[in-house]
Amino acid sequence: MSRIIGIIGGSGLDNPDILHDPKDYMVKTAYGEPSSSLKHGTIDGVKVVLLARHGRQHTIPPSQVNYRANIHALKEAGCTHIVATTAVGSLREEIRRGDLVIIDQFIDFTKQRKMSFFEEFEPDNPAHAPMADPYDSYLRKILIDECRELKFPFHEKGTVITIEGPRFSTRAESFMFRAWGADIINMSVATETALANEAGIPYAALAMSTDYDCWKSDEESVSWEAVLKVFTENAAKVTSILKGIIKKI
Repeated sequence: MSRIIGIIGGSGLDNPDILHDPKDYMVKTAYGEPSSSLKHGTIDGVKVVLLARHGRQHTIPPSQVNYRANIHALKEAGCTHIVATTAVGSLREEIRRGDLVIIDQFIDFTKQRKMSFFEEFEPDNPAHAPMADPYDSYLRKILIDECRELKFPFHEKGTVITIEGPRFSTRAESFMFRAWGADIINMSVATETALANEAGIPYAALAMSTDYDCWKSDEESVSWEAVLKVFTENAAKVTSILKGIIKKI
């Protein structure tokens, strides 16, 4: 079976210029419309489909993203693998601004999202997706190898906690998440990961640390302006990695 790689671009990391001969397709799924049109193209001759998680102009708050439609649209487009990018806050001293993290676990702290494609089960046939190791080991290894080859500062693993948003954490929450064992924090990936697993599509997430949330007393608390500044300065790293891994999947 030929490969078609889905790329879900997170905040500021959905640059369509990485695709050769891009074409836009508006789609609608059984779960509604995805966040953006699907941009089809190629990278090194491999078919790629790019989707902007928050819309092309970042108009969709994280709690309002139609994650089910996004994953289902990529599945209907024939995507055999999904690589997602995401900006995250660091909950650990050693994960610095601009560092990359190849996520290996998640904690879901969202409260109002559709986390499954199933509204009901077939009689006597409940569908409970295994989630012990939610990120595809093969895709993770490719990402790790690429970060190492490009000599970017990165962390081979990390647990992300996904909060509802769009507000940032309180200081008490930030300390609690650290105590729970989370390494990084964002507002999207757990939902997406669970749905990709349920859909049977290998999924991996490349995270860029942009701030220290609000637990670090000697640092300014997170703000959108601070996040924007860091990932604008470092987005080229993520683009380089995406371009490098596609032909290796």
